[in-house]
Amino acid sequence: MGQLSGLESKKAVYKKAAATLADGNLTTLVLVTRPEEAPLKEAQRASLELADLGVNNQILVVNGVLLQSDDAISEKLYQKQKAAMKAIPEGLKALTTYLIPLRAYNITGLDNVRAMLREDRQDIKYEAPNTKNFYGLHDVVDSIDKAGRKVIFTMGKGGVGKTTVAATIALGLAQKGKKVHLTTTDPAAHLKFVLEQADNITMSYIDEHAELKNYQEEVLSKARANGLSEEDIAYIEEDLRSPCTQEIAVFRAFAEIVEKADDQVVVIDTAPTGHTLLLLESTENYDKEIQRTNGETPESVKRLLPRLKSMETEVVIVALPEATPVYEAIRLEDDLKRAQIAVNWWIINQSFYQSGTTNALLEAKASNEVEWINRIDQHTGGRFALIAWSADQIKGDKLLEL
Repeated sequence: MGQLSGLESKKAVYKKAAATLADGNLTTLVLVTRPEEAPLKEAQRASLELADLGVNNQILVVNGVLLQSDDAISEKLYQKQKAAMKAIPEGLKALTTYLIPLRAYNITGLDNVRAMLREDRQDIKYEAPNTKNFYGLHDVVDSIDKAGRKVIFTMGKGGVGKTTVAATIALGLAQKGKKVHLTTTDPAAHLKFVLEQADNITMSYIDEHAELKNYQEEVLSKARANGLSEEDIAYIEEDLRSPCTQEIAVFRAFAEIVEKADDQVVVIDTAPTGHTLLLLESTENYDKEIQRTNGETPESVKRLLPRLKSMETEVVIVALPEATPVYEAIRLEDDLKRAQIAVNWWIINQSFYQSGTTNALLEAKASNEVEWINRIDQHTGGRFALIAWSADQIKGDKLLEL
């Protein structure tokens, strides 16, 4: 929370709040995940972080579980979910776990919310999307290459497939002879697994905790070198424990990665939370945060926003054909526009409409996607690519076939 010296009168209130959260007789914390490998790992990470804070009164809800299969697509989905649940991370096995079945309809509106735990509705609308000729990821790669972009971001809600799309774009550009650097700020990403063999590509990972530690040590070292008193250093140490400091540390690392665009193409799989939000802040606000902890603003940070607002940068928004991912993607795009950062492409990922399923539930789910495909079509003026749902682990050259 930053400096706490002015909050002495509230310490008792905060202590009681923390104790209430940790008291299993008063509080239950519900972790919600999906029956997939990456979301389950994210749930374990959240669970362990909460346990470190003394909040052990947790239960686990696994949402979107397919209960039966009767065609090739539904069988692949069923087996994929079954394998993920069988390999559930050790940290989650001890939690009381509840399963919610996959529903064909979007959970929006009171009627659907009330029905969610009790019944499914598999009405097929037989409505076709407004457009029949969808772009593919190879079209997005061709467009980025032709435009000569040097910095490419994939952005969107957590779990929509930003890592896969970022890896696809990086691989496609590398195959066109570009020298590419691919990086991620997403701790759930496994880019080296996604891209087992790729020429002309270097990869990196922004480790939030390591960047924070390095930044803290750098600031304290300079403070001591400048002869500050132990009281002043203690004040700085307290400030360096604030969440804002971690954002600054990660932002600096992020800016240094973007600097690589001087001599290569940089593809960044951005995290869905604070890093993206801080990216949209003005340089002046960033400077104020830096000055509070006696840090310095690197040249890479000063050059960052002008570069992101230039024609060098391409933002690719990734969404699922569902209500929440689409609405959140539109809000993200609005934020980017306010920061004068243009969006040229949307990707609709994991679409059952394109899968060819004959399973009644999945077919009904596919028909419910059409509304959101049409909304994105209208919103983007048809400038979007659509990727069919696949149960197979996608890597290497197959990424570009999506």
